[in-house]
Amino acid sequence: MTTALLSTAEELHARVRAGRRAVVMTMGALHEGHATLIRAARELAGPDGEVVVTVFVNPLQFGAGEDLDRYPRTLEADLKLAEQSGADAVFAPSVDEVYPGGEPQVRITAGPMGERLEGASRPGHFDGMLTVVAKLLHLTRPDAALFGQKDAQQLALIRRMVRDLNFGVEIVAVPTVREADGLALSSRNRYLSPEERGTALALSRALFAGRDRHAAQEALRARAREVPSTHARAEALSAIGESRAAADAHAVATAAPGGPATVRAAARQILDEAARFVPPLRLDYLALVDPADFTEIGDDFTGEAVLAVAARVGATRLIDNLPLTFGTLGAAS
Repeated sequence: MTTALLSTAEELHARVRAGRRAVVMTMGALHEGHATLIRAARELAGPDGEVVVTVFVNPLQFGAGEDLDRYPRTLEADLKLAEQSGADAVFAPSVDEVYPGGEPQVRITAGPMGERLEGASRPGHFDGMLTVVAKLLHLTRPDAALFGQKDAQQLALIRRMVRDLNFGVEIVAVPTVREADGLALSSRNRYLSPEERGTALALSRALFAGRDRHAAQEALRARAREVPSTHARAEALSAIGESRAAADAHAVATAAPGGPATVRAAARQILDEAARFVPPLRLDYLALVDPADFTEIGDDFTGEAVLAVAARVGATRLIDNLPLTFGTLGAAS
């Protein structure tokens, strides 16, 4: 197949649509993570549908001192990867096409959720992101739009915007794609020197440490629930050598700190160690939050949560996250 390169909404609207249109929004510098999104969009749209990849470096979501000017622009390579991954069209509009007449005076506001974590570190970022997503949804007119889970707060805000403002589009989440060593794929990874990349691995290692501690804690608690509740049952199990193991599990599970606190501590240990590396990791935040509003969860929390981290290595800022489930819904995802 040949992927069309389009630069205006008029060109995109002139295309004949036979089935569903699925859109993957990017800022270019495409990598395997984007390819995974495009392949998922291809499967969702089906053979009769259409997959559109947008490539637009949005100036509204870059703050003062951020990397707008040096953000990689690789349209020729992006078009090739999009074609190989199954895209029908790449929509690469100019700034004037997206924002005719200059920066918009009316914008989407992210609200309280947009002021936490990434929003606190990058004021105005989510307002700019939601504004361009809203614009691109109108310009591309998709039935579905796919976004990666690596940008968990972004995904949550887009879902909230679509629900709150009655956008007629399905938002589909696609799991984070990682390198073999665990580093989450990002267009900014190319900025890292070999030494910086080694330090950057602490982000995923911290998340995995938190996840593993959580899984172990959940396993202990599940084992503790099997501890006999009566002396007679304990004596019966003792005859087959079960009571000591059950009692040990119960003691460990009940003596351990709360689940969320344990997860945070395990992840924090890895990040504290990385702060002493050369080059060092400079932590922005480590948070364990409710994905509904990105507020920190308490020790009695049950349900789905997100363990999120952001840090700088050299001049490069990186983010990562993992989903976890606490309490009655199960162990780590």
